[in-house]
Amino acid sequence: MLNKFKMKFWDNKKILVTGGVGFLGSHIVEKLKERGVKEENIEIPRSKTCDLRIKENIQGIVKDKDIVIHLAAVVGGIGANRENPGKFFYDNAIMGIQLIHESWKAEVSKFVALGTICAYPKFTPIPFKENDLWDGYPEETNAPYGLAKKMMLVQCQGYRQQYGFNGIFLLPVNLYGPRDNFDLESSHVIPALIRKCITAIDNDEKEIVCWGDGSPTREFLYVEDAAGGILLATEKYNKPDPVNLGAGFEITIKDLVELIAELTLFEGGIVWDTSKPNGQPRRCLDVSKAKKEFGFEAKTTFEEGLKKTIEWYKQNKEKISVHNG
Repeated sequence: MLNKFKMKFWDNKKILVTGGVGFLGSHIVEKLKERGVKEENIEIPRSKTCDLRIKENIQGIVKDKDIVIHLAAVVGGIGANRENPGKFFYDNAIMGIQLIHESWKAEVSKFVALGTICAYPKFTPIPFKENDLWDGYPEETNAPYGLAKKMMLVQCQGYRQQYGFNGIFLLPVNLYGPRDNFDLESSHVIPALIRKCITAIDNDEKEIVCWGDGSPTREFLYVEDAAGGILLATEKYNKPDPVNLGAGFEITIKDLVELIAELTLFEGGIVWDTSKPNGQPRRCLDVSKAKKEFGFEAKTTFEEGLKKTIEWYKQNKEKISVHNG
């Protein structure tokens, strides 16, 4: 049961959720409705009809809003980042800069900016602490994306200092779960591996090919936990400092591949293509600040979350294949 504070906080508030039909956004919108927010009080701009790179579009959607939750991003895995560094930088930077500026002008009472773990320096000590964010350059393949998102932190802090604008900046680790992007051209590692394993089973293929050498570590947060954490921060956190959102564990890509193979019942071989990049060597967040500041802790175990994600993909794979080939 949701407590009365949560329900009261959202009472009669008008909310803009950019990226609200996307993977994370769809879960956020569901949780807003669980908190009693009426559908007519949630605006979800669609990229086909509302290009967030255009200032006039932003001016229209921030008008009369109490809260803006900015999730929209141009994203992808290592391959997509390598092929589109200019696009990933420009699109993400211009969306964030204009949304924050126009939200301030429209007197939005709270702006929630979603950053990315890609903003951390390539060789950040484990676990990543928020204070480490400026101690080096991000991993090269996704630096343009990571830096574009990190500019929202600078802008929120600057606007808070100069104008008293209440913008907060959250740093989620890699997310996974139902409704993730399973397009092999642009997906992240978990959906890509699930799709590869199940496709191999369906086609009676003897092996799957994975990028790199399997040595990097990653941390993953189940999407429903992430959505809950973002709304907790919206309700309770009003400070300039960035906050990590994660599950507080790390797993090697090699162990991840073997776990997904086991859970999908793929029994073939695993081939490592070491001509492809590994990405950042290690990723694991210090999640103590989120617990201290707004009581957030991940609830879903990794294996439980993977099982739910695999089940969702199995039920939707025909639709997904038709949509993205």
